[in-house]
Amino acid sequence: MGKPKLYSRSFILLYFANLLMAIAFYFMLPVLPVYLTKVFGATKGEVGLVLAFYTIAALLIRPFTGWAVDIYGRKGIYLSAFLLFVFLFAGYPLVTGILFMVALRFAHGLTWGVLTTSSTTIAVDIIPPSRRGEGIGVFGLSMTLAMAIGPFIAITIAGNDRFSTLFISAIGISLLGFLFTFLVKFPAFTSGSQKRELSIKGMVEASAIPISLNMLLIMFSYGSVLSFIALYGQEIGITNSGPFFLLIAIGIGISRVFGGKAFDKQGPRRVSILGLAILILSFPILALVHNPVGYHASAILMGFGFGIIMPVFQSMANNLVKPERRGAANSTLFTCFDLGIGIGMITTGFLSDYIGLSGAFIVCAGVNVLALILFVSFSERHYRERMRGE
Repeated sequence: MGKPKLYSRSFILLYFANLLMAIAFYFMLPVLPVYLTKVFGATKGEVGLVLAFYTIAALLIRPFTGWAVDIYGRKGIYLSAFLLFVFLFAGYPLVTGILFMVALRFAHGLTWGVLTTSSTTIAVDIIPPSRRGEGIGVFGLSMTLAMAIGPFIAITIAGNDRFSTLFISAIGISLLGFLFTFLVKFPAFTSGSQKRELSIKGMVEASAIPISLNMLLIMFSYGSVLSFIALYGQEIGITNSGPFFLLIAIGIGISRVFGGKAFDKQGPRRVSILGLAILILSFPILALVHNPVGYHASAILMGFGFGIIMPVFQSMANNLVKPERRGAANSTLFTCFDLGIGIGMITTGFLSDYIGLSGAFIVCAGVNVLALILFVSFSERHYRERMRGE
């Protein structure tokens, strides 16, 4: 008997819906700071506040989303959030001040948190269990591809202050993604015997906490890189950080599928240790080799490390739970994902004032060593025991 089919019609449609939604999201990252500065004369602090509220909103809503999709089903919540996500783009040209923009970004962040949690849960429902690692790896490529091409397309569209054109384009692209969702055949849903009362136990999946803590530690270094790599590049004489992000996206894109397939065949231990070892190696290269070769080589290594780890940890979290608890498992994992990025951003900024960015990146290597120790000594053993029913 051959392997069960991964690339079903519904999987492909959901993939492209997620891709288009994510492209619209990544449209805003490079252009919004410029828009705020030019149109409203915003300070760097105000720009940071606007950007931060999007992440804060997503972080706050994820646990509630996980509980809701497990109790009330995936489809209605996913479609409602997607539609609201589309039309919130129409609010950007209407913004009259920074506080208005903060409120709009907070609302948009809420829809993003709901969408990313529910879409991943739906994807896991669709993917055959025996190909879960591979399927999650492939599905995650939609985010990686959007991260690579979204900012480029946005800058091309916006050009010399064509901000309204960009907002209209974001509406059109995300609306097309929304239309794709109507062609998806959502798997039958049952909430099992769960109670409907909202509670911490209902929102947080306890069995996914160990691997989620591992994810938090790893995303600490990811947040560090996202926030400070451009500034660090300028410090060592590299003025264009664009190739760094392209290389990290290429590394993630290639290794996600490899990591997922290896997980399906061999389990999580070897492939996770490999991914973490690559990550640990990448940060000293970034911190100590102050030239374009070291800078860009570290990007490729980081891409491979993050790309291997992400689908493996996500598959582990979903394998530990019954279908009616997948929402909670994914929200637990993604909450730690967001929290790790946020803590990494804040901590790296603080550390860089005392030990410089090179020193902060060495600290990131140390945090990844802690992640490796936690995985080998606890998280992987916890996973193995739970899968054996111990």
